[in-house]
Amino acid sequence: MNMEFRKKEYKPFDIFDSEWAAITVGNREKFNACLVSWGSLGNIWGAPGKSKATVTLYIHPSRYTAEFIDYSEYFTVSFFDPKYKKALAYLGSHSGRNENKIENAGLMAIPIGKTMGFKEAKQTFLCKKLCKQQFDKESFVQEIRDYYELYPDIYTDGHGGWEPHFILIGEIEQIID
Repeated sequence: MNMEFRKKEYKPFDIFDSEWAAITVGNREKFNACLVSWGSLGNIWGAPGKSKATVTLYIHPSRYTAEFIDYSEYFTVSFFDPKYKKALAYLGSHSGRNENKIENAGLMAIPIGKTMGFKEAKQTFLCKKLCKQQFDKESFVQEIRDYYELYPDIYTDGHGGWEPHFILIGEIEQIID
């Protein structure tokens, strides 16, 4: 595995918050993507200096993409130039259950490793899934519960209430610029 990407500088507090990204999961035959704007870069699980470089994402379980995460070993996280904000907004507001939202967003999916990514991406992280864990409502401080309660239609549990995101941690195997 080429680890040269560890030597590059990234803006860990801005890369998700202001640039947005798309996670793509699945294979050539069946895959889906969605907008992710909550995430981070880091490292975990290893001796000092030898820990795994990771991407951590927060995805709502109601997203169609979440179904693909359960059975996929790999995923990509793609970042785009600002001119693709409208396409990313489309990915975030439409479901792949009902349409070919990738095509309708004007994007072209391409194979990357054992999964898919986007031709238009300026940077793509190819990741191997390490962990997926659902947050427990009770583990949040009141301020975060209040946030979720403000948006029960967005963060729906399917029964009139809200459900928190799950955390997805992937080991970065390659970064494609």
